[in-house]
Amino acid sequence: MREREKIRSSCSSNSMIMQKLYTPPQQLSSVLRSLESCKSMEDLKQIHSIVLKTKHFQTHLVWTKFISFCALSPLGNLHYAALVFDKVDNPSVNLYNVIIRAFASSKEKTSLENILYFYCEMLESGVIPDNFTIPFVLKACTKEKALREGEIVHCYAVKTGILSDVYVKNTLMRLYAVCGLYHAVKKLFTGSAQRDLVSWTTLIQAYANTDLPEEAVRAFLEMVETEFRADGKTMVIVLSACSKLKDLNLGRKLHRYMSDNKVNLDVFVGNALVDMYLKCGDVDFACKVFKEMPIKNVVSWNSLIAGLTHQGKFKEALNVFRRMQSEGVKPDNVTLVGVLNSCANLGALELGEWVHSYIGGNRIKPDGFIGNALVDMYAKCGRIDQASEVFKNMKRRDVFSYTSMIVGLAMNGQGEKALEFFSEMCVVGIKPNGVTFIGVLSACSHAGLVQEGKQLFKEMSSLYKIEPQMEHYGCLVDLLGRAGLIAEAIEFVRTMPIEPDTFIWGSLLGSCKTHGELELAETIMKKLVEIEPDKDGAYVVMSNIYSSANRQKDAIEIRKTMKERKIKKIPGCSVIELDGIVHEFRKGDKSHLRTKEIYSMLDEVMNGRNAIKNRKESSCHCVTKFISRVYEREIIVRDRNRFHHFKGGSCSCNDFW
Repeated sequence: MREREKIRSSCSSNSMIMQKLYTPPQQLSSVLRSLESCKSMEDLKQIHSIVLKTKHFQTHLVWTKFISFCALSPLGNLHYAALVFDKVDNPSVNLYNVIIRAFASSKEKTSLENILYFYCEMLESGVIPDNFTIPFVLKACTKEKALREGEIVHCYAVKTGILSDVYVKNTLMRLYAVCGLYHAVKKLFTGSAQRDLVSWTTLIQAYANTDLPEEAVRAFLEMVETEFRADGKTMVIVLSACSKLKDLNLGRKLHRYMSDNKVNLDVFVGNALVDMYLKCGDVDFACKVFKEMPIKNVVSWNSLIAGLTHQGKFKEALNVFRRMQSEGVKPDNVTLVGVLNSCANLGALELGEWVHSYIGGNRIKPDGFIGNALVDMYAKCGRIDQASEVFKNMKRRDVFSYTSMIVGLAMNGQGEKALEFFSEMCVVGIKPNGVTFIGVLSACSHAGLVQEGKQLFKEMSSLYKIEPQMEHYGCLVDLLGRAGLIAEAIEFVRTMPIEPDTFIWGSLLGSCKTHGELELAETIMKKLVEIEPDKDGAYVVMSNIYSSANRQKDAIEIRKTMKERKIKKIPGCSVIELDGIVHEFRKGDKSHLRTKEIYSMLDEVMNGRNAIKNRKESSCHCVTKFISRVYEREIIVRDRNRFHHFKGGSCSCNDFW
């Protein structure tokens, strides 16, 4: 019964269209009105049949409205529009503009090919493109970054004089900006008699796209002097340039300009402001802007999470993620990467595992950035077995995937395994980068693989054409120093082509402490104090070296010097995750809610170690070995450089730390 009603209704509708079209007076007007009120392709096809039967209905105006509906309406059919267009005799420039515009707006893969076909056809048929045709063609070229085709259109625009139109020129500038040819953009801009806000914004974006943030800001300031008022789109680009410059004073001036000129603080501008303040180091104001944003999207949350992570505010980043969840905002891949990075740096394994479960539950492929972030998180949380499992299941691996595994294995004391991964990546044709070599050199350092490390350092430049940076020199110095080859390490530093920094001198000082090189330590201490007179590191290490050598008087003198120079020792900090909550402790800290229980347990542990008396044996490393044996616990500890896996009274590093 319902089907009959539908058929009857359809027949009735078609009958009404037919009747309307055949009304004798003003028949052409009836066709045009029917096209304007058309609601579906079925209606359009009925009108099409009438137009084909009646010759005097086949005017350019009718075809233009017909193809406009068919090509531009969300209810239309672009393929049908192209078929109809091919049957039209002598199409007008307006009709060509309609079909070209339709393909320019389309997401079809062949859209540029179709546009160029119609564009060439109109030239061959003698129809002259106007200042609407050319921008549609150029926009399609911009979308596909089709520079060669765009340059051909540019030549035509110059020959016909259409280039003098500011809309045409802006569209051409946009093409060159997207293709990274800022010189071409600047040439068009300076040669233009007419400029509008779009012209200035395109010039600014051209500089920003080609990593010339200073030029982008300079162009903006020049625009302001010419009394053009920036809109939100312009400000997003300029704020992005300011973020790259990390110029907080400039960022504040831009924010003030927006307030003074009543620039609409939409979600895009708000996101750019949050990103700018975070990258310029003003976390508090970034959070204030975020809080005051009337509308937020997932990009807003991502900007804050990623920015806090970049600033080392990992706990704060995870708190923002929890707020995001409580407000019902669904995270995307960018969110998850930011959260995993924070988990990795905090050692927040439980939350990292939750993210991994979320990825699996939502059928997100653990490849690319997500897969690499998972590998990195597990590796930095001491779960190298799970990192390996994620890596093994990745269908696509890149240099970052292998580097994350190599660095992770190095941190977890599996130097030989790290070198195996390095060999594998070279065999499968993935070229290592500078970070990869930091990983393999660190692996050699922690595993005491001296010859392998020296050979890799040599091959880095000779075979892989990677110029060693300070971090690589530091890794080799650390390798030699840990192995007790202090004299060789000193000679290596002396012949370095770049001036050694505090990391290298500090590494040597640490090696002197390990191997009891007191006189050399005093010389290195002087070097470090010259470079960083106000930092506590060198003083603290030297004080410990004197104490280990039973030179208490000298150790006291060091502490006295620190007091005179008002240099305070930065208190040690420990972080532990329990039931998804990250707890932070500092030396002498009694702010934790369960402080009494914690200190009571510590007393119990220390009372069980009465036999241990000297300072060396009372180190954190030694105490943790004791706990793992007496309390039968497997303990994973991360220091500044690596992981230590304690079990049964021994450590994975074999006391090589």
